[in-house]
Amino acid sequence: MNVQQLENELWEAADQLRANSKLTAAEYSMPVLGLIFLRHADNRFKAFLPEIEADIPAQVPAAQREQLIKLGFQGKAAIYLPEAARFDRIASLPQGANVGEVIDAAMDVIEAEYPVLSGALPRGYTAFEPDLLAELVKIFDRPAIKAATGDVFGRIYEYFLNKFAMSGAQEGGEFFTPPSLVRMIVNIIEPDHGLVLDPACGSAGMFVQTGHFIEDVRHAVVNDSVTFHGQEKSDTNTKLARMNLVVHGLDASNIRQGNTFYDQIDHLVGQCDFVMANPPFNVDSVDTKKVEGQVDDAGRLPFGLPGTNAKTRAISNANSLWIQYFYAYLNDTGRAGFVMASSASDAGNKDRDIREKLVKTGHVDVMMAIGNKFFYTRSLPCTLWFFDKGKRTVVRGGKPQDLQDQVLMIDARNVYHVVSARSHIFTDEQHANLNAIVWLYRGEQEKFVALVAHYQRQVDHWLTRIPERIAADTAAIEALAGPLQAFAAGATLAELNSDQAQDAHITQAQLDTFKADLAAAQADKQAADAITTLLAACAQARVAVAAADLTSHAGQVALQATLDALAPQLKAVGKALEARHKQWLKLLDTAEKTLRSRSSRAFDGKATRDAKRALMAADARKNEAPTVRDATLDALKQAAYFIHQVHWLHSRFPHGLFEDVPGLCKAVTTKEIAANDYSLTPGRYVGVAPAGADDEDDFAEKLREIHDELAELNEKAAELAGRIAGNFEELLG
Repeated sequence: MNVQQLENELWEAADQLRANSKLTAAEYSMPVLGLIFLRHADNRFKAFLPEIEADIPAQVPAAQREQLIKLGFQGKAAIYLPEAARFDRIASLPQGANVGEVIDAAMDVIEAEYPVLSGALPRGYTAFEPDLLAELVKIFDRPAIKAATGDVFGRIYEYFLNKFAMSGAQEGGEFFTPPSLVRMIVNIIEPDHGLVLDPACGSAGMFVQTGHFIEDVRHAVVNDSVTFHGQEKSDTNTKLARMNLVVHGLDASNIRQGNTFYDQIDHLVGQCDFVMANPPFNVDSVDTKKVEGQVDDAGRLPFGLPGTNAKTRAISNANSLWIQYFYAYLNDTGRAGFVMASSASDAGNKDRDIREKLVKTGHVDVMMAIGNKFFYTRSLPCTLWFFDKGKRTVVRGGKPQDLQDQVLMIDARNVYHVVSARSHIFTDEQHANLNAIVWLYRGEQEKFVALVAHYQRQVDHWLTRIPERIAADTAAIEALAGPLQAFAAGATLAELNSDQAQDAHITQAQLDTFKADLAAAQADKQAADAITTLLAACAQARVAVAAADLTSHAGQVALQATLDALAPQLKAVGKALEARHKQWLKLLDTAEKTLRSRSSRAFDGKATRDAKRALMAADARKNEAPTVRDATLDALKQAAYFIHQVHWLHSRFPHGLFEDVPGLCKAVTTKEIAANDYSLTPGRYVGVAPAGADDEDDFAEKLREIHDELAELNEKAAELAGRIAGNFEELLG
């Protein structure tokens, strides 16, 4: 998904509403989310429709055929959409049609099919200006939004809340948990059976990701494996959660509205197999009297009340309430994963006492520090907490380890991928690599070995594509060289200077310089020699992959020595190809702009345009297809990238076993935690990575972040300077 393109088009929709609608943001927010629901439901419907239709005999009558399609959607990760609710039908309405009535009717037929959505889908589309509503439908029918995948529902919701500055948008993730953090929680607690609870469920993103985990990793049917229970304070959010679950084909019957501080969901205390949440941080006005009755070994506050405000007597910070709730809802073998403000792992006074009791249970499993810029609406660090009441003794390095006496501390603040100056995420591989630390800690070496094998097979996959893509790249260079050679051989000064309207007179010296530069480019063998060397090395590496035992750590280490040696060559050839592209495109630029080649009969304009297009970088913002250049450089980068992933893991865990890594992770005993006043802040334990430990890829990522931030600051400075200049002119009158 091109997130930037998606956001640009969503903001265009927001601009349409803000500029042209008579409705307020509060009035049009839910109808817009309803359009998003229809769009997303249609996307998922179409994804499964061909598979379902393929199983229906062609001779089946149309009316019966529709019933069979409807039956085919049972158990799918999507919903059946009646024809009246399909987005294509709405988008293709003729000009002048009452679009509002059609959308309202679409909501009616969906609720009739899915009673769990009764009252959840928005209505009132007839209140929109018809032309404006038709334009919004067109925007939501564009390729970037039609192609959006994953839990886009929550992200788009958060996007609109933030951009419209509606009430609740400043709650720092109350409505939307970044997908990177949701995936990390799901991957570590592995919710694949029983009761799954999110007592602050927002748009139900945790449940949606759990569905992906069960389908993609466990290869099971979600609704047969787990039962979701969600609670949300906001009526709007409970509707949104139901919409999000239903659109993914998940059971939404146990989503309820309620304030979790006071509405205890008693029947689930001590019964849940998994608890996951991203609660609102640092709430400071919870009524103490309403929660005092929850303090009980068998209740939701087994470790006591947090501190209270001396003046109001309200709970001064509810973080410790949430932490205890998540613990109390678990059964005897349950796991929990949740997002929490970084301050909660070091808070003093009664919060410290609660943490001490919690640590002494032996059920704190993993603490993971997350850096800034992961949240969509604000930049703040946080910590992921993980509980496991079913901890056991594992064997690591031939020695039994009692996990009840340990907590795994991971400092992931330096692990991220820069999307923009304001937004960070984890890539798929960063997710897997951090997850691999937990696997090794739990004694699950086989998962670590399987991950490394996957990376090394990916290297092999990309190595197979390099020869054909480099050949295509070289052919594109030759396709450009031909017309430029013909121009150099056949151009005359007379025809180049035939246009009297041109001010600049082209000289023989300029033409001779161009010919000399062209000859130098043709004689340059640097890229060709590097390519020849690389292709031979790639062939040798592929032989090594085929011969390697990828099922053993020792076999993977032996293979990686060959692949690590290949990585610098891949990068060097990538740079050589980029230099070659620039060299030939510069020659073309000189021919067209300086020498006015288009006025020469010796110049083939069409051939050069086609060759130039193959050697230019595609513009992702315009959804342009990758060029020959893009495909070639991508193959080189991908091969080097997956080599780097194995290097990252092997350099930190050379024996394929868990070990403490300075600056990254450490298995800390409860005795060490007690000595640190029961702090659960990872950075306090893992220490600092040795100087120079960052590799070239990590350095490049940090450099890109600095560059993006500088560019954003420069834009803001230019905008501010313009405002100041405008204000100054107004003052001078």
